[in-house]
Amino acid sequence: MYKPFQIAALFACAVIMAFNVGPALAAAPMAKAPAPGFYRIMLGDFEITALNDGTLDLPVDKILTNTTPDKVEQALAKSYLASPVETSFNGFLVNTGNKLVLVDTGAGTGFGPNLGKLVANLKAAGYQPEQVDEIYLTHMHADHIGGLIADGKLAFPNAIVRADKRESDYWLSEENMNKAPEGEKGATKSTFKKVATLLTPYIQAGKYKPFEGSVELTPGIRSYESPGHTPGHSGYVVESKGQKLMLAGDVIHVAAVQFEQPTVTVTFDSDSKEAEAERIKEFSDASRKGYLFAAAHLPFPALGHIREMGKGFQWLPVNFTQMH
Repeated sequence: MYKPFQIAALFACAVIMAFNVGPALAAAPMAKAPAPGFYRIMLGDFEITALNDGTLDLPVDKILTNTTPDKVEQALAKSYLASPVETSFNGFLVNTGNKLVLVDTGAGTGFGPNLGKLVANLKAAGYQPEQVDEIYLTHMHADHIGGLIADGKLAFPNAIVRADKRESDYWLSEENMNKAPEGEKGATKSTFKKVATLLTPYIQAGKYKPFEGSVELTPGIRSYESPGHTPGHSGYVVESKGQKLMLAGDVIHVAAVQFEQPTVTVTFDSDSKEAEAERIKEFSDASRKGYLFAAAHLPFPALGHIREMGKGFQWLPVNFTQMH
């Protein structure tokens, strides 16, 4: 039987041992790196892979038009966001079983370290750039075509590049370039020069084949005219076994604002009124018919459905799937 002073001594020893069990182990270091940015679903017999090119903080309170900065901030707050908004830049890979088609190529190296990740994510998704058969461009702003060239060479050496003829005619026109202002946004001399630098190597290699208007480009994929953002802005409809997906390009830039308020426009639009009308038309059709919708600047993976809600719309992202 321990005496009281012995019990006290044992307790003191236990306390000392508890605090002297050796050096404390540090927690595992933070990885501080994103997971590979790809997400895959099936559309009938077609495999659709969303590819993230990265993100960029956009001062949306300054670039959105037909509204006010206060209204923009109020709309963002509903989604627990504030300007600048970290904005996704996405491309989409469609494997029809016969062709591998890439819609838009990302920004390449011209927009800083947080963009230009599309090719790395394409590889992470199990493909190689050499396997891409065709590239369909929604338009020729640099964040959509910047990935065409890498280290001065064709990034997709076996691909045929396709876009609406009006788009390339506009951006490759020396007359249009000479009229354009200096700068870095919209239809500036800088944009014209970038288009020429990125597209000319494919033209010289006989790998650029423009189309006109709404046409079937390969079985199951057709283009459609989507006016307003640029002179030849296009979208692409993918269909297989009665399932349909619209790849809509730049009809929307800020989901937290422009779904609820589709009349809000953006400074990058060449014709804001036309872009506004086209956005409402595309949202309304997707809402009525219930097909899948995707766009380059919706939050990754940028695939979902649209529901009409009051005078605006609601975005419903796809449910997660492991593709059994």
